[in-house]
Amino acid sequence: MRPRFRRRLGIQFKDRYFKPRGIPLRELKEVNITDEELETLRLRYIGNIDQEQAAQMMGISQSQYQRDLTSVMQKITEALINGCAISITKRES
Repeated sequence: MRPRFRRRLGIQFKDRYFKPRGIPLRELKEVNITDEELETLRLRYIGNIDQEQAAQMMGISQSQYQRDLTSVMQKITEALINGCAISITKRES
């Protein structure tokens, strides 16, 4: 497997947890997403940037960008449907 290099991010995310209101975090299952996965969402849905340009901005291939976008959408959907907390972590280099 090829070594993974750090992607370029256009923003530093401050919040690290999102969770359902009124339920203590210790009682919730966590879904983990990386700051890189969150950046794919930001570029696509907030920036309205097409896949090819967004991948270029992040320094990754278009196919990798699509895999990341699909992965994070599945994770967020799981969290919303099942009432899980969402934890945002920095990906280790």
